[in-house]
Amino acid sequence: MASPGKKPFLLRIDPLLWAEVERLAAQELRSANAQVEYLLRDALRQRGRLGGTASQSVVDGSLPPDSGSTGPPIKPVSPSGGGPGAPPGSGAEP
Repeated sequence: MASPGKKPFLLRIDPLLWAEVERLAAQELRSANAQVEYLLRDALRQRGRLGGTASQSVVDGSLPPDSGSTGPPIKPVSPSGGGPGAPPGSGAEP
């Protein structure tokens, strides 16, 4: 069963890469899922895309300005689609 507040996500991954993730997870006493989340969070933090606590969201722009994040917060994409590069009239902001 999925954890409350977490988005389920199907991932297609090379079997050798997955085996390495599982090996690393076992060494660090994490589940493979927790290891993938840790690696993604760490990669985002290293690139200046994630700061603050783990419960803060990058997508909803809730990170405080002094959290170490560079640049403006990322705007969420509307459920109707839209977004950068979307055709005119599709719900994307100008």
